[in-house]
Amino acid sequence: QVQLVESGGGLVQPGGSLRLSCATSGNISRDLDMGWYRQAPGKAREFVAFISSGGIINYADSVRGRFTISRGNAKNTVHLQMNSLKVEDTAVYYCNMAAYWGQGTQVTVSS
Repeated sequence: QVQLVESGGGLVQPGGSLRLSCATSGNISRDLDMGWYRQAPGKAREFVAFISSGGIINYADSVRGRFTISRGNAKNTVHLQMNSLKVEDTAVYYCNMAAYWGQGTQVTVSS
């Protein structure tokens, strides 16, 4: 059984930073492509960032230059460093790997 668990969400003021992490458990023999998505209240889930097993990275235009995705040392772990946060970044952030999703972690940007 593969599970993804996100951590690191919270409440931060505009202009602040947060670092999200996603750890996986289960029997997976190799690194897979991983990504972050987010869903704000009343909106559809949207793509945030992607990192392939080979290190190819892509970002949504709305976060490029502010967010950084990276892999952790453990297999199939991924981080999302979020800087210069804006109110519109408020959402539940989800980690994705293949057909698997985490339960989400809340990020709230508010003064």
